[in-house]
Amino acid sequence: MSLRINDTAPDFTANSTEGEIRFHEWLGDSYAIIFSHPRDFTPVCTTEFGAVAQLIPEFEKRNTKVIGVSVDSVDDHQKWKRDIESVAGTPANFAVIDDSDLTVAKAFNMLPADYYLPTEGRTPQHSATVRTVFIIGPDKKIRLTMTYPMSVGRNFAEILRALDAVQKTDGVPLATPANWVPGQDVIVALALDDKAAEEKYGALDIKLPYLRYAKDPA
Repeated sequence: MSLRINDTAPDFTANSTEGEIRFHEWLGDSYAIIFSHPRDFTPVCTTEFGAVAQLIPEFEKRNTKVIGVSVDSVDDHQKWKRDIESVAGTPANFAVIDDSDLTVAKAFNMLPADYYLPTEGRTPQHSATVRTVFIIGPDKKIRLTMTYPMSVGRNFAEILRALDAVQKTDGVPLATPANWVPGQDVIVALALDDKAAEEKYGALDIKLPYLRYAKDPA
């Protein structure tokens, strides 16, 4: 069964480039981004992991831990990280899980509907849809998912923007409009009437009775 928004993220124990990880324990009171890919030493994923390496300071500012998932071994991950760092121009300071037994890929339902995965000679095509992103909250709930095909590199600027939007609206009666970035006006939920909304968020910009903007409560 597919994981849905607000499902509890599956817990797991796995080896990684940072040692053994017990996921829920590792998460602690942080947000997390899990991003997966079909194999090490592949071109698109090398550029993606490089983009993540460059963004680690931004994720840290947002109390967010980042963890990669791959179907290869920790030894291969460590070798591949050298390639990633040469492309990115910065250390790849995040954990990458050894998911060669597909425990995490199966728990998070990352595989194709009709997949066939040989134990020997596995290629990236066999695990083509292991290219998924999950944003998970400190309560271990899934906040957002994205899945990309093998030929389309992920936009990690958008993933960072989505994380900002998730954190902005988490547990408060707010939403973000299309293409929102931090500092722009937000949408006040209809759970608050106009009076209550103004008391909480200040003057409203009412476009429609059901579309009311307020200044970003940064």
